[in-house]
Amino acid sequence: MVDNLDGIGRTLIGVGAVLLILGFLFVLAPRVPFLGHLPGDITIQRDGFTLYIPIATMLVVSVVASLLLAILNRR
Repeated sequence: MVDNLDGIGRTLIGVGAVLLILGFLFVLAPRVPFLGHLPGDITIQRDGFTLYIPIATMLVVSVVASLLLAILNRR
């Protein structure tokens, strides 16, 4: 019984750490000047309607996240 709780506790700590990091990223993301305004991001504006598709920004974020996870996975 105690072994099961140990695993659950470690999982909850890991999930909490991930949420903490995501929270910091959401707070700091608007301060990055180029994020969201890269060439390749599509913006369509019509009367009373704006569609924004950040293709290039998603690619950059994906590459950075993949590199970070690869570095952390080596441990």
